[in-house]
Amino acid sequence: MDSNMMRQVQEMQRRAEELQQAMAAMEVEGVAGGGLVGVLMNGLGYVKNVRIDRSLMKPEEQQVVEDLVVAACADANKKLEARRLEDAGFLGNLMKSFMPPGSS
Repeated sequence: MDSNMMRQVQEMQRRAEELQQAMAAMEVEGVAGGGLVGVLMNGLGYVKNVRIDRSLMKPEEQQVVEDLVVAACADANKKLEARRLEDAGFLGNLMKSFMPPGSS
């Protein structure tokens, strides 16, 4: 592998690491029940926080709360996937920039 190709590979690795760090720093919030339940998730899909409105904190509301947490997680995942698709388009364009002209 020539030195120019090696530099390009190293640059792609560096940018991939930056993208991974950006994904970890990214946050999306999923909501359910008209905002009564919220879930904060990072770009890697880890739930960082769950917020539940006090009005739902009754024993008879347990099933509703559990269902709303699941719905809020699904909403956050949907938003995360949309962001990932946006970033994937960026990454695809980035990778094309390293290809020789006429090879794509």
